[in-house]
Amino acid sequence: MAQKVLITGGTGLIGKKLTTFLLKKGYEVAYLTRKKVNIPSVTVYEWDVKNNYIEAGALENTDYLIHLAGAGVADERWTEERKKEIFSSRTDSIELIARKFKELNIKPKSFVSASGSSFYGEDTGDLQHTEHSPPGKDFLSKVTIEWEKAADQIAALGVRTVKLRTGIVLSNDGGAVPKMAQPAKFGFGAPLGSGKQWLSWIHIDDLCALYIQCMENESWDGAYNAVATPPATNEYFTKLICKALDKPQWLPNVPAFALRLTFGEMANVVLGSNYVINQRIQDETDFQYQFPDLLDALKDVLKN
Repeated sequence: MAQKVLITGGTGLIGKKLTTFLLKKGYEVAYLTRKKVNIPSVTVYEWDVKNNYIEAGALENTDYLIHLAGAGVADERWTEERKKEIFSSRTDSIELIARKFKELNIKPKSFVSASGSSFYGEDTGDLQHTEHSPPGKDFLSKVTIEWEKAADQIAALGVRTVKLRTGIVLSNDGGAVPKMAQPAKFGFGAPLGSGKQWLSWIHIDDLCALYIQCMENESWDGAYNAVATPPATNEYFTKLICKALDKPQWLPNVPAFALRLTFGEMANVVLGSNYVINQRIQDETDFQYQFPDLLDALKDVLKN
């Protein structure tokens, strides 16, 4: 009988790709979603976090839990209301599952939670961060800290828990790369701000492989930086996008003040610098990246 993997946020960018990986490996995949939809080969259960509701049967017989739910950080301008949604969508949802697991006496084999490289700060310049580095004190850092604390409620039930502090995910189906590549396709590629800020990144296929490795392998536990090594500056990242598309890069940098006028505080997402190192993955595991090279990764996601 196939083992059941229950995913929150399964209809998002990472969840969809991860689902294809899991189905190929023979797992039964189930989603918790706010609206009941029909998805081929996936069992969909409805939940309403605000009203403490999870559809009957969703949690039963769960072998593995993967938590991807969370409002998109760069989807909307950061109003106070949006900040509350970014925060609560990550924490309240997993707190509800923890309570229900306890009530139903359900204990999955492992729990893997998304987290963010923003744990260390929205903008930390040239400082290099490993999993042992201290957290930051800005908005996204606080969100990520509480996100991980919420995940600890599942760990408190005696479930092996892994947190993946994820950098920029390279995919052509969403996220940062299509937005950065769009002007480059028309010959208008340009670095953002100073262009010197570090971007820590990972190809979506490698991220999905990491989730499965964390889920299956009992030696994985705690927090890992889900990034490739080394990171790249925004300027170099833009240059390689243009190279992958065989397009010129000739425009001057987009000024930081213009980005802040357009996006407000949310501009920190693209102007912030994060030099994050996957130290634990390198030192403690045998995980092999399929796309360790940034140009190869960009060529792969931009080939369509």
